[in-house]
Amino acid sequence: MAHSSPLVTVAQLQDWLQQEPASVLVLDASFDLADAQAGRQAFRQAHLPGAAHIDLDMHLSSQPNGSNGRHPLPDFPALAETLARLGADNTTRIVAYDRQGAMYAARAWWLLRRAGHAQAFVLDGGLSAWQTAGLPVEDGEAAPRKPGSFRLRPALVEIVDYETLRPLVEAGTAPLVVDARAPDRFRGENETLDRVGGHIPGARNRFFRDNLDAQGRFLEPAALRAAFETVLEGRTAAEAVMQCGSGVTACHNLLALEVAGLSGARLYPGSWSEWSSRPGSPVATGTD
Repeated sequence: MAHSSPLVTVAQLQDWLQQEPASVLVLDASFDLADAQAGRQAFRQAHLPGAAHIDLDMHLSSQPNGSNGRHPLPDFPALAETLARLGADNTTRIVAYDRQGAMYAARAWWLLRRAGHAQAFVLDGGLSAWQTAGLPVEDGEAAPRKPGSFRLRPALVEIVDYETLRPLVEAGTAPLVVDARAPDRFRGENETLDRVGGHIPGARNRFFRDNLDAQGRFLEPAALRAAFETVLEGRTAAEAVMQCGSGVTACHNLLALEVAGLSGARLYPGSWSEWSSRPGSPVATGTD
């Protein structure tokens, strides 16, 4: 039976792994922006049984060039090769998780959707939820799996690029831009990652961590729907563009929208790190 939500619970994932382990690929997307090796090291210390590690810098991004953002979209043929090497084919249920409230797992989920893969999920609550349930973990390197035949298919999600978005912003005709960064960075305060502080003029702020409860699980669909409908102010999700600092936590808002049943929003992959690096890009500060 098809699983309609992009989230899976610990019990659901445990059932999948018990019933059809060969049809499920679990990806540990743990990462640390302050230490690029920390995610892999944490994986070696503890990960879900049979999981493989997938890295934000190595697998889920391409090389930045100074004007395309800090985490440009990856080379998708290379990503497809990685997924095939890890054992995925085009029917595999791929479940991503992390240790950071789905901050990086959501990026993996969105990229799988961009690669045309509908059977993409995020483990709600991540590693913490698995361990809280008293389930076992493994250490060391990933166990080898038989390579799969994963291939790219038509994208299931859409993007908007800088060249398209900037003239619309300048003309005052842009779709609603929703910024997933913390409120202080949105206002242009305490900016430590990018050279310029502030936000895209006309943007609204929806801090991605507000999608989670105190246990690090996503809020109920009705609560997420109410929160995002407040942000959207009568617009549909398809009339909105999600962005953040570098196109990572924006995927968290895209995932939350999907959980809420509000599909169709686009991602601006370069996000603030690209916008603020381009000469002459308009900048706003303060509240939305």
